[in-house]
Amino acid sequence: MAIILGIESSCDETSASICIDGEIKSNIIAGQAIHSKYGGVVPELASRAHQQNIIPTVDQAIQQAKITKKDVDAVAFTRGPGLLGSLLVGTSFAKSFALARQIPLIEVNHMQAHILAHFIDDPKPNFPFLCLTVSGGHTQIVLIKDYFDMELLGQTLDDAAGEAFDKTAKILTLPYPGGPLIDKYAQLGDPNAFSLPEPQISGLNFSFSGLKTAILYLVQAKMKENPQFLTQHLNDVCASVQSRIVSVLLNKLKKAAKQTCVKDIAIAGGVSANSGLRSALIEMGEQYKWRVFIPKFEYCTDNAAMIAIAGYQKYLKQDFVGQDITPLARMHV
Repeated sequence: MAIILGIESSCDETSASICIDGEIKSNIIAGQAIHSKYGGVVPELASRAHQQNIIPTVDQAIQQAKITKKDVDAVAFTRGPGLLGSLLVGTSFAKSFALARQIPLIEVNHMQAHILAHFIDDPKPNFPFLCLTVSGGHTQIVLIKDYFDMELLGQTLDDAAGEAFDKTAKILTLPYPGGPLIDKYAQLGDPNAFSLPEPQISGLNFSFSGLKTAILYLVQAKMKENPQFLTQHLNDVCASVQSRIVSVLLNKLKKAAKQTCVKDIAIAGGVSANSGLRSALIEMGEQYKWRVFIPKFEYCTDNAAMIAIAGYQKYLKQDFVGQDITPLARMHV
């Protein structure tokens, strides 16, 4: 039996999870409401909140899994990418726990963990499969050949898709985090109400900065004509924005599937919780005879279950690191 404690602290969620022989027994997430009044994550405040949250979060995960800290066989933690101050808290705690218990330490790439979240529940994708990984900081298309053999096929050249949602929300004067609110209002609007450009980027790379600018100019022009524009047309604007971002993502994914001849297609990351993206992917999967894999909502946003499941696979390979390990703000898949 292998019992893995997973720790995630890359941004503004402190999370701990227990994985026993590949089965997630607990997944505790402590959010940080303090950032809402600043309209985005403040790194210094995030790291302080992690320091407050990490011990009670780990304690709750252990209790919920009905084990004791003495039962843990290894500690897996997010090494990066992420906010360095936040990563330091999780890394330091993981190193201390492992040192005190004299158990192995496992470093996990946050982006790989988002993809490996698909191995928490059934059905699981077969290798090789494609994964569109979309979050506030990353937008990537990755070819997964094995658990830790991943090839980056395309990525954003500027803003990530989640960033485009959040910055659009700011333009629309919606509170932070704005992405889920755009999704909520979009379900009540007409996706064809306003025409927005689709960035013409070669290959499998993405760009969202031009689209964000187009949204800003549209809103400014309409507000000049009618100061009540946003109040009267918020649902339609959200629906149009969401529709365009989803079409940009899925058109590239379709292109990647055609190039690789891969039929198992997955999405991961915070934006994979978006209802428009989920339903459009299912529809496209039916059209192209793909096997589509969409994670449960709790495994879309940052969570320790994905760290624990990735850590379990590394534990099986005896892929451990020493106490000299340090976090990295930037890491590639």
